[in-house]
Amino acid sequence: MLGIFKEKLVNAPKELNSPASSSSCTKAKPPHEILKDFMSSHSLNAFSMCFGNDALLAYSPSNNPSIHHRLFGGLDNIYCVFLGSIHNLSRLNKQYGLSKGTNEAMFIIEAYRTLRDRGPYPADQVLKELEGSFGFVIYDNKDGTVFVASGSDGHIGLYWGVAADGSLVISENLDLVKASCAKSFAPFPTGCMFHSEHGLKNFEHPTKKMKAMPRIDSEGVMCGANFNVDSQSRNPIMPRVGSEANWATWG
Repeated sequence: MLGIFKEKLVNAPKELNSPASSSSCTKAKPPHEILKDFMSSHSLNAFSMCFGNDALLAYSPSNNPSIHHRLFGGLDNIYCVFLGSIHNLSRLNKQYGLSKGTNEAMFIIEAYRTLRDRGPYPADQVLKELEGSFGFVIYDNKDGTVFVASGSDGHIGLYWGVAADGSLVISENLDLVKASCAKSFAPFPTGCMFHSEHGLKNFEHPTKKMKAMPRIDSEGVMCGANFNVDSQSRNPIMPRVGSEANWATWG
């Protein structure tokens, strides 16, 4: 999968930008070239969706579904690419009043929509209820927001980086992100969620701030940053009730 979001929608963490990118022999690519690379490597079954000039999502079904699910879904102008599996999906579907056949991508969309509009729980509480291995990207075309999360077990790895025009690039394909973003990329931290308006947070430790640590590659060059929980910090505790406590306003 691939998601690219322009700077007007998402301010990528400044620590992802490596000064070495400007002097690297491999230059960061603009979004249209990154999309072309993705589509050419999945020429038989890939498709993409562009939302004006601001955002795009590209997706290719898994050639081996037994490893983990690759799913795409869209509902009410909300789109989700989901990787992995949720083991307690049946219980969650029942909890949210969804049909038994609802897959992981559609569940994530429904949960996002419910909590954005009227849910009493913040996003970290919802994500902690998901049992399994997962990574997903949501693009809310109505609100122009991006929501990304990666499970804490690390079995589904996501990577993020900065394209030539400053756009945020997200994919599970390390080679694609590395070739697209020069030295300005890093693994997306496990057990974390990222909201385009409110930044990065660890959903297992939501009261702790995230700390960026410079990432050095095998050539000894700074290459983006790893983000870890700062155990000495503390975020304000978000109210657990009321209309303000939802996926759209956490931070």
